[in-house]
Amino acid sequence: MSQDQRKRGYRNDLLLASVMVAAGISLSGLSLAALAVHSPRMAQATQPLQSTPDPTAHSDAPAESKPGGVRPTTPAPQPAHPDAQAKTTGAAPALPPAPPEKIAPPIKER
Repeated sequence: MSQDQRKRGYRNDLLLASVMVAAGISLSGLSLAALAVHSPRMAQATQPLQSTPDPTAHSDAPAESKPGGVRPTTPAPQPAHPDAQAKTTGAAPALPPAPPEKIAPPIKER
């Protein structure tokens, strides 16, 4: 390659790079302008502070434990019972059975 061809190639590369940078900057500017027009408010990162509740209203302190205390009086939840039809039909399979060509023959023992 001659010196003139190298300069021309360098100049073309520099021109292409500068056009790409200018296009990126202009695209960024257009995007920022569109954001400024369409959403004038920015989202808040944190919620505004609220007044503190009255400390006498309710206490988060755990109840005092007593040895030999009384168990809770609320009844325990009952387990779910299936209806009569579900008992007779049994559980339906989640997927249909695999076709025979997808099932491998059993492995023979040695």
